[in-house]
Formats: sequence, C-alpha cells, structure tokens
Amino acid sequence: MKMHMLIRRFAGTFILVSLLLAHYHSPNWLWFTAFVGFNLLQSSLTNFCPLEIVLKKFGLGGPCCGNQKKSDSSSCS
Repeated sequence: MKMHMLIRRFAGTFILVSLLLAHYHSPNWLWFTAFVGFNLLQSSLTNFCPLEIVLKKFGLGGPCCGNQKKSDSSSCS
C-alpha cells in the first residue's frame, strides 16, 4: 500500500475517533481533531509528515512512486 494512502487512512480514522470521543466523553477531544487538521495543513505546505517517519520505522508503506511504472496513469502526490 502506498504511503499517502496510509496517511490519509490514519488521519481520517483519528478525526472520526476524536469526534466520537468529543461527543460521548469530553469536548476537549476536539483539540486532537484540530491537531490532526493542523498537521495535515502543515504537511501540505512543507512536505514534512511525522506520521510518515513513524510508519517507515515500522516498515509500513513503500515509497510513494518508487516502484511505479511510467505507463501507470495514477498520480502520486
């Protein structure tokens, strides 16, 4: 699985879980949602993602476009 897909899945899962926790437990969980959103924003501007570093250390997610053939029409952003 490609790294950018793993990062999107983690971010989506974290946001949904924190929204559920904010609804059923404490509104302070919305700060976690804000943190994930801020991290996504800074990652789009700086191309630095801490989650990518963690996932690589665990051996998950290959390089984004490293093994992709030139004939493949899917893009890798």
